[in-house]
Amino acid sequence: MNWVWLKRDLRLHDHAPLIRALDSGPSTVVFLVEPSLLAAPDMDAQHWDWIAASLTEVALECGKKGIPFRVLRGEAVDVFQPLLKADPDFHLWSHMETGVERGFARDRAVQRLVASYGRTWTEIPQQAVVRGLRNRDQWQDHWTEFMSQTVLPAPSPQGPPVAPEGRIPSSQDLGLALYHPAVSLREPDILPGEREGRGRLREFLRTRGARYHREMSSPVTAWESCSRLSPFLSWGNLSIREVLRKTREARIWHMERKKGKVPGAFPKAALSAFESRLHWHCHFIQKLESEPRIESHAFHPGFDDLRSDLNQEGYHAWIEGRTGYPMVDACMRALQTRGWINFRMRAMLVSFAAYDLWIDWRVLRDPLARQFLDYEPGIHISQLQMQSGVTGINTLRMYNPVKQGLDHDPDGVFLRAWLPELEAVPLEGLHEPWKLSARERNGYPLPVVDHLEACREARKRISALRKRPEIQKQARLVQERHGSRTFRSGHRSVTSSVKTRRLETIPLPLEDTET
Repeated sequence: MNWVWLKRDLRLHDHAPLIRALDSGPSTVVFLVEPSLLAAPDMDAQHWDWIAASLTEVALECGKKGIPFRVLRGEAVDVFQPLLKADPDFHLWSHMETGVERGFARDRAVQRLVASYGRTWTEIPQQAVVRGLRNRDQWQDHWTEFMSQTVLPAPSPQGPPVAPEGRIPSSQDLGLALYHPAVSLREPDILPGEREGRGRLREFLRTRGARYHREMSSPVTAWESCSRLSPFLSWGNLSIREVLRKTREARIWHMERKKGKVPGAFPKAALSAFESRLHWHCHFIQKLESEPRIESHAFHPGFDDLRSDLNQEGYHAWIEGRTGYPMVDACMRALQTRGWINFRMRAMLVSFAAYDLWIDWRVLRDPLARQFLDYEPGIHISQLQMQSGVTGINTLRMYNPVKQGLDHDPDGVFLRAWLPELEAVPLEGLHEPWKLSARERNGYPLPVVDHLEACREARKRISALRKRPEIQKQARLVQERHGSRTFRSGHRSVTSSVKTRRLETIPLPLEDTET
């Protein structure tokens, strides 16, 4: 019997383990409700609610196609051991997963168990991520080859319909809590599941994405103009390969419409910008796959102890959306209600916590992971470290919250929507309410920190550290292992050796275009 183990791949289309298992013989699809993963500090009720709804759809579709589907509860080793013992032809199939250490440990234990019975576990990559990769010299070629592979259709019917086995518990059944209760008030504009994801992809590529390149940075417009496909990719409702393929097909379709002067054709820059983000998706996951230690240690060892004492007052003001900086607070409150905020605003939130409040990125890791509906460990951890300035190779970006507000919400639409205490404040005082009287602020707090002074001090500390020869030497090793070998998606840049020589002769970048 073939067992197809679902993890973060909750779909039927472009599912290589499922197709190959069915081709080789009778197969059962199984999902494990694992207590240790449910109790993890990065797990939230909103994550499970998404998983459960997606599983319900997969189970029903499998049943219609005559494919047995089972939900089993318990740790992976405990669940698979009796199945291995009872079935001499046991063959486990799954996608290769890149996750945090508890997931790695679980998979290693399952691998040892399967091997001890002389059985086989076939893991197939579902992303352009290479296990055991030591440097990025040929990674771009691998990415291109992986993405050019055939997008597999959903499996064909295997027999008469069968009923799924096992109940899919709710987050309430499991005792899971929401990190922030406001998430339960989220506007239901985005629903879980493969069918919903494929529909949103079509909608984005045909109509909604026309201004993606112009409107993805502002929280006012990003809610509609961004693809909002990230949770579907994170939980595997869509495969990254199919999204890329459909994006390229849509680019050609819009080019033909543009030539024919058909109304509604996208500008070339819209889908080009989106495709570049699809490339970076796998780039960041590869970092965690190549070096799992970055889950709890800085990319650059010299930055591991950069921030020690926790600014308790600042942290609580930040996480509760009451720092006194309207753009920071509005973004945090929007995230807590919607489970999503656009990338630039995520970067600003982390930048403020890291530089203004001098909070270690590890303190932010799990609280943000629980609030991001689209939590993807590899991307989340890599971005936290980049935006906190502890990689040793990336340009420092200290986002000025006032400038971000003026640039991306000049009319105060977003601020007034999420900061009701400032709703009646005139526009000239909305972005800097500390200049108003206490009565005019209507209870809105004064800033917890002086942004310019805090960033000057942060820049001073990090600059002194990055100038040390031993720090620069280690930074070259980080670049060799994790640095991109491309400047633009689809265009090869300098080779690894040339880039290494460049790092040896030019000081590592330390710039702040935002402060």
